[in-house]
Amino acid sequence: MEQHVPVLREEVVEQLAIRPDGLYVDASFGRGGHSRAILERLGPGGCLLAIDRDPDAVRAARRLAAAEPRMLTAQSRFSELRGCVAEHFGDARVQGILLDLGVSSPQLDDPQRGFSFLREGPLDMRMTPGEGQSAADWLATAEESEIARVLRRLGEEPAARRIARAICERREERPIETTTELAELIAACVPARPGRHPATRAFQAIRMHINRELEELEQALEAALDLLDHGGRLCVISFHSLEDRLVKRFLRDHSRIDPALADLPVVPPAARPKLRRPAHAIRPTAAEVAANPRARSATLRTGERL
Repeated sequence: MEQHVPVLREEVVEQLAIRPDGLYVDASFGRGGHSRAILERLGPGGCLLAIDRDPDAVRAARRLAAAEPRMLTAQSRFSELRGCVAEHFGDARVQGILLDLGVSSPQLDDPQRGFSFLREGPLDMRMTPGEGQSAADWLATAEESEIARVLRRLGEEPAARRIARAICERREERPIETTTELAELIAACVPARPGRHPATRAFQAIRMHINRELEELEQALEAALDLLDHGGRLCVISFHSLEDRLVKRFLRDHSRIDPALADLPVVPPAARPKLRRPAHAIRPTAAEVAANPRARSATLRTGERL
């Protein structure tokens, strides 16, 4: 369960432009592939704060930190990033923040977490087990229109209404409690697509909804502007078009003057750019995708604080 290949590892550390004495935040530790790469480049005066909302990931981080004096750990959400960093670093600004979105390989590979439609397990999908509604609980109570809206918005699923109707009809007979039961129900509603399981989009949408992933990301991005030192770097790896569009728009909007105030003789400080114009997105090489197929949809975007 501990095996996890970090996506775009070398590209991330290059984009972070790591200073040996800097303060860095890996806000989605996972199993520590990126954190280890950052630590390799930190000197004795540097420090890394490794954060994750998943208790299994936090336990893995603590094992690494036990032998690594330059590393701190915390269990926290993206939406709590500002307070978590202040708790560990005080008023100090940080030189780099990494947000690696989506789910890790250990989460997908553990049937008990309920993230994968390929393995029989309870229909859970919560990043923090026991916190909030499980996917099974939500599907048992949500209105058909809400289910369809989530599948369409977060999964871009063309068959959203058909799937939602099938879910509501099935739950009248019996609860939908396992991953394979839901996957089979969806497969009966969705035409087969070459190279893609019929349940891919729906499972992704439900997971993102249960964990409020877009809302969490929006709050983390805003917090990063306040936390980064001048010249500090924000790196975000996304695996979903909605996440990537949100990140791209955020970096664009904060790297230009507020259009509503751009024609003023003197632009107020609050309306001036906060980020240097971002570079082009970075995507995995063909060699990395061949070695790690889960990297195929990854996109890395970077912003530098002015």
